[in-house]
This record gives sequence, structure tokens and C-alpha cells, in this order.
Amino acid sequence: MSAASAESAVSAASASPEATVIVREAGPEDVGRLAPLFDGYRRFYRQPADLEGGSRFLAERLGAGESRVFVAETVDGRPLGFVQLFPSFSSVSMRRLWILNDLFVAPDARRSGVARVLMNRARELAVETGAKGLILETESHNAPAKRLYEELGWTLDGADHYELLV
Repeated sequence: MSAASAESAVSAASASPEATVIVREAGPEDVGRLAPLFDGYRRFYRQPADLEGGSRFLAERLGAGESRVFVAETVDGRPLGFVQLFPSFSSVSMRRLWILNDLFVAPDARRSGVARVLMNRARELAVETGAKGLILETESHNAPAKRLYEELGWTLDGADHYELLV
């Protein structure tokens, strides 16, 4: 992986006009700093706060190599957002597929380009790994996210999604 793809940067108006946001891959050592963002993500989707449970979940995924997480942070290390991707496969195309499961930007860092740079880093991961592409789902009323996805070239697949909760 080249240095350019290992870290991405974007100007973040929320921190200051001159601030640079670094996007880097997170590891198990980052769980303590990621957990508050992950908890905020879950609360956005109407789940009860559970910082300890979120820490445990992230530690298990990262420790076992079950997901890839990229974190956006200020140059002084303050986390602003993250994206978590889970590997899957397309049997039809016989290629890897990435599920963009979680994307979250702290409220004070929104509308500053952080989500865009995280989404672009996810796309870079797909290219780096020779994947067919990425898939995601969001709630139908999440208009800001849907606008961003469409601006970045994502399209609705037209499939009917079913779930079976057990």
C-alpha cells in the first residue's frame, strides 16, 4: 500500500480552516478512542448508550481481523469520525465485496468533508483488495447521507432487502 493510500487528508472547517484531518486505519490499540464515536453512532440509530459494550464489540472485531476501521482525526489526534467495513464475497462474480456497515462523524465535525474522505478511503480499500465493490444500506429518511452517497457515484441497486431477526 502506498503512503498516499495509507493516509488521506482533508481540510476540516469545523476544527479550523487550516486544520488537516488525517484518515488512517485503526487497530485494537485505538478502541478506547473509537468507542465514544461508536457509541454515538449506535445512539444515532436509537440504541441505548453502551460504551463498555461498544468497546468490547470493536475490540473483538479488530482483534480478530473481522473488520477494517478507518478513523478520521485531527493532527493532534482527536477522533472526528470513522468508517467500519466487513468483508464478504459475491458468489456470482467470485470476488470480494466490502460491506460498509458503519459511518459516523461527530456532530461538531459534520459538514466539513470528513464523511466524504472516509467514504473515499473505503473506496480505496475496495480497489486495493481487488474487490467487486462496496455495498451499504441506510435508513430511507437519512437524506444527508443519501446525498453524499449519490455525489460519490453510489447507486441504488433496486433490490428488495429482507431480514430475519432471530
